[in-house]
Amino acid sequence: MQLESPHILVTIFAFLLLLGTLVVVHELGHYWVGRWFGVKADKFSIGFGPQIWGRVDKRGTLWRIGALPLGGYVQFAGDMNPASQPDENWEKLSAAERNQTFQSKALWKRALIVFAGPAVNFLLAILILSGFLLYYGQAVNPPVVQSVAEGTAAEKMGLKPGDRILAVNGTAVDSFGKLATEIAVHPNERISIRYERSGVIRTEIAKIGVLEEVDRFGNKYRRGILGLPIPPAEIREVGLLEAPWLATKETANIVRLTVKTTGQIISGRRPISELGGPLKIAKVSGEQFVLGMSAFLWLTAMISINLGFINLLPIPMLDGGHLLLYGVEAVRRRPATPVVQEWAFRAGFAVLVSFMLMVTFNDLASFGLFGK
Repeated sequence: MQLESPHILVTIFAFLLLLGTLVVVHELGHYWVGRWFGVKADKFSIGFGPQIWGRVDKRGTLWRIGALPLGGYVQFAGDMNPASQPDENWEKLSAAERNQTFQSKALWKRALIVFAGPAVNFLLAILILSGFLLYYGQAVNPPVVQSVAEGTAAEKMGLKPGDRILAVNGTAVDSFGKLATEIAVHPNERISIRYERSGVIRTEIAKIGVLEEVDRFGNKYRRGILGLPIPPAEIREVGLLEAPWLATKETANIVRLTVKTTGQIISGRRPISELGGPLKIAKVSGEQFVLGMSAFLWLTAMISINLGFINLLPIPMLDGGHLLLYGVEAVRRRPATPVVQEWAFRAGFAVLVSFMLMVTFNDLASFGLFGK
C-alpha cells in the first residue's frame, strides 16, 4: 500500500530539524575542541547568508542563524572568512590576542580542531545506533543457506542448503544481514562468493540480479540480489558496554559501503542519478518523520555518517581539504603559500557548487519535473 507524501509543512519541519541538529553537532565539535585549545570563536553560525537572529555571549562569540539553512560554520579569531583562511591583519594583533587565534596553534592542534566536526557526526551516529541495540537487541542469523531460488545467481553458483557463506568479494560476512548488505551494493555485477561445504572452502563467481523496489511513498531503489531467502532471525539482548562497540563496527561498515558505492559512481558502474541532494533529503526526512521517531532517528544516524564522510573528502572548503593542506604543511615544514591556498579554495568552491547543482538537478528529475 502506497502512502501519501507528508504535508509540505511537515517535510520542511522534519528537514530543518534533521539538518539543524546535524549542523549544530558538527560545528559544536569544532567549537568545543577549539575552546579546549584556547582558540576564541568570533562567530558560530547555523546557516549562511543574511542574519535572521543573533546574540553575542560573554566571550564575544556571535551566535547567529542565517537565512539559508544548508550548513553552518565556526569562524575562529584570526580567520578572514568561514573557510579559515588567515586574516591579513593577524600579525598586527597583540601577543595576547594572537595567542587566541586559530593560526597561532600548533599544527596537530589545528588538525584536531578541524577533525572534531566529522568525528562528532560519527559519534552521534554511534550513540543512536547504540540506543537501537540496547532497546531492540541484535538480530542473530548466521549466513547459512536455507534454500535457493530457481534461476538466480545462487543457483548458477551451485549453492546448496547447508552451505555457510564466508565472504563476498573478499569481505568477510558473519550474519545474513551483512551478507544481504554486501550483495545489495552490487546490482547486476559479477561477484565472488566464498563458502564452506562439509568442511571444504570453495569460491564461485557469478553475475547477480537486480531488484527494483518501490517503498510505501513511491520512491524507487535498485539493489543486488543473490537468490537466498533470508531465514528467521533470533533477537539477543545487548549489554551496555557491548552496544557502543557493535555500533562503532556498524558505523565503520556503513562508511566502507559508502566509499564502495562512491567508487562505483565515479567508475560509471552505478548511475550518477542515484546521488541525492537537499531536496531529496528533505523529502525523505518528511517521510521518515511521519513513520515515527525510530525511523527518523535511524535516518538521522545515516545522514550523520554521510555528513562526516563527505566532510573528510580531500576537497578544499571541506574539513578534509584543510587536513590535506595540513598534511602538505607537515611534509614541507611550512604552510602552503597564500597563492596556492587561494587557488585551492577557489577550486574547492567550484567543485562544491558543481556538485550541488548536479544533485539538485537529480532531485528535480526524480520528482518528475523535467518529464512534465
